[in-house]
Order: sequence, then structure tokens, then C-alpha cells
Amino acid sequence: MWRWALIITGWLAVVLGALGAVLPLLPTTPFLLLAAWCFSRSSPRFHHWLLYRSWFGSYLRHWQAHRALPPNTKWKAMAFTALSISISLFFIRILWVRVLLAMLMLVLLAIIWRLPVVDQKQ
Repeated sequence: MWRWALIITGWLAVVLGALGAVLPLLPTTPFLLLAAWCFSRSSPRFHHWLLYRSWFGSYLRHWQAHRALPPNTKWKAMAFTALSISISLFFIRILWVRVLLAMLMLVLLAIIWRLPVVDQKQ
């Protein structure tokens, strides 16, 4: 029973992580890390798929090995975060929502800025 709960949670996290790659306020990384954790404890097959066959596998393997981002990933993540939230800010007309989104963007950018970067060759 516990194994199936972890597998279902893992797949739900993969779906939410994939959606987070294209939706501005839904995070990708925490969901993928959760999926990797769930699969590592429930299904070696799905864990291998996530690490070696999915779009996100190289990032997850790098994170597991170094607990850091690969080079250039930080700048891409910051640019995509700023761009996607800025698009949302452009379309939203309610002032308090715009202020809240702008503050959220600054917090997210600060979190990403603080993440370490390690080259794979090290």
C-alpha cells in the first residue's frame, strides 16, 4: 500500500513539475525532487526513467551529485521566471495582485540567485 502511494505521489509530482515548466507560478524543481524521492523509495524502474529518460534527468542527476545547479542554468531560470511573471503583470489590472506578483517574483529571483552553481567537471 505504501509503495503505491509513493508511486502515485511521484507521478502526480512529475505532472505538476511538467506543468510548472510552462506555467508562471507553479514551481518545477520541488515537484521533480519530490518525484525522484518517491520513485527512489518505491520503483527503481520509474526512478531510472526520471533520471535517464525524462527531459529533466540531467538536471536531477546533477543536483543529486553536487547539490547545485549546472552552469548557465541559474541565468536561464531567472530569465524565464522574470519573463513569465512579467507577462502576467502586463495582463493583470488589479493593483494589489500586481504588487503581490512583483513581490513574489523578487522572492523567487532571490531564492534562485542563492542556489550554488557547480560545473560537472569538478
